[in-house]
Amino acid sequence: MRPEGRGPLDSLYFSYPHFVAERAAELDGNRPVHPVVIVGAGPIGMTAALTLARYGVESLVLDAKPTFNDGSRATCIARSSFHIFERIGAVEAFLAKALGWTTGRSSYRGREIYRLTMPDSDDEKFRPMYNLQQQFTEQFLYDACLASGRVTFRWQSEVTATDNRPGGVTLTVASPHGAYPLAATWVLAADGARSAMRGQLGLRLKGDNYEGRYVIADVKMAFDHPTERRALFDPASNPGGTVLMHKQPDAIWRVDYQLRDGESPEEAVREATIRARVGAILADLGHDGPWELEWWSIYTANTLALDDYRHGRVIFIGDSAHIVPIFGVRGLNNGLADAHNIGWKLAYVLNGAADARLLDSYSPERRGATLDVFANATKSTRFMTPPTSGHRLVREAVLSLALTEDFAKAFANPRQMQPYTYGASPLTPFAGRDAEFDAGPVSGAALANVRLADGFLSDHLGDGFTALVFADGAVPGETAALVAALATREPRLRALIVGGTLDHSCAVPLADSGGHLASAYDALPGTVYLVRPDLHVAGRWRRAVPAEILATLDAGLGRSL
Repeated sequence: MRPEGRGPLDSLYFSYPHFVAERAAELDGNRPVHPVVIVGAGPIGMTAALTLARYGVESLVLDAKPTFNDGSRATCIARSSFHIFERIGAVEAFLAKALGWTTGRSSYRGREIYRLTMPDSDDEKFRPMYNLQQQFTEQFLYDACLASGRVTFRWQSEVTATDNRPGGVTLTVASPHGAYPLAATWVLAADGARSAMRGQLGLRLKGDNYEGRYVIADVKMAFDHPTERRALFDPASNPGGTVLMHKQPDAIWRVDYQLRDGESPEEAVREATIRARVGAILADLGHDGPWELEWWSIYTANTLALDDYRHGRVIFIGDSAHIVPIFGVRGLNNGLADAHNIGWKLAYVLNGAADARLLDSYSPERRGATLDVFANATKSTRFMTPPTSGHRLVREAVLSLALTEDFAKAFANPRQMQPYTYGASPLTPFAGRDAEFDAGPVSGAALANVRLADGFLSDHLGDGFTALVFADGAVPGETAALVAALATREPRLRALIVGGTLDHSCAVPLADSGGHLASAYDALPGTVYLVRPDLHVAGRWRRAVPAEILATLDAGLGRSL
């Protein structure tokens, strides 16, 4: 919603494009079969399109709207998502605009009780978290899609029916020029929390709904306050409730506040009510200058998911597959990981580099990630929006103790989003080898970045699977034969030879001055890590075991699942 007198897209800081609906070739009798159709041109759909494009796969993206989503919406982007943006060729625009941050503060009745400091070090290429309004996220991804030359958009194109068959999918698309059938080999459903495609396939989300409601309000103001997460429990401006606040680019501030018990949602979203409530919060935070109201909305916290994210040739990603509470900034970031996960796997299958059975790993991996999010987000949600009087009493007791007792302060920890570890995935068949190590990323975990003399470890990874081979001089014959066998199975393989050399076209020497990388990975000469295209560790071996390493690659290519 926007203030009276302004249009629905009349923003104080963003100029919304208007995308015309071009006439589809199908309306003139053409019946091409698109390898991938993506329904939904939000951040998740476009990230999937860019991941496919990285591997040469073209996609067609449909969206019912004529422009991007309005309002700040998903505003916090995690470090792991910036690594995804880098992989898909879009990160530079984000780095130029987004506001990075590492800290946060929580207070109770005006007194600070907890200071959040997220892990950060010189080994990290990106900050733990960035703030950026969703319109910019969509603009930057859209620009990258156009630059790729492999993504086509059809705006004002609504999918009204889905015929999902074993050999492909036929969508019925309504457009200003008329309705038409659209054929696809695969469909990625990225049409959001109110996914029409779920309904068309007779699917429903399952889980829990929470009663607590929050209002989001974006305001524009000059406010001398650092970029950090602010959480106010029981402040004078919202007695008994919670207030969250984030700084965004272009002098926009995101204010989230909890509605009081019995407060009518209809009354809560009236402009006069919004202005009064936001004004009181800003005064509570020490802002006595002018401010302008930009946009507002209302939401509830839910933990909902499909039982299975894949249904035949239709695969659900992002909010169409699951809805998570905002606390811990997991919604957007979890969805981006969905898109990247299915993107590389589907591209490998379509390119003939992997067996179609690889796609069977998507739902177990990403639904596992969602359930992990539920476990953490539920704790945060119950603390931020206590569902019962008992929970409210416990929270008040904990917050009161946190004023003086250190052990109680951690309960105010928002438990920020972390990348999920696919330890139980069929793509990590030898996770038991982790017992051989005392440090380093475990099997299934996101790769740990390390600063090197010439950049970061992540700068040296290939497009496909990467083998980190630790050596001391020339690689021994058995390991050299292993690398050759891996490259035969995976033409995109890059073998990073840490501290050594190997004469093979896929091998790249990687200097490790002072042994910093080897120390971070608890590696000796002969240690091997196998890394997936999505930067998760497929497996690691203190001493190379060729049969297991080859079997792990085969699993990652869907050949032994």
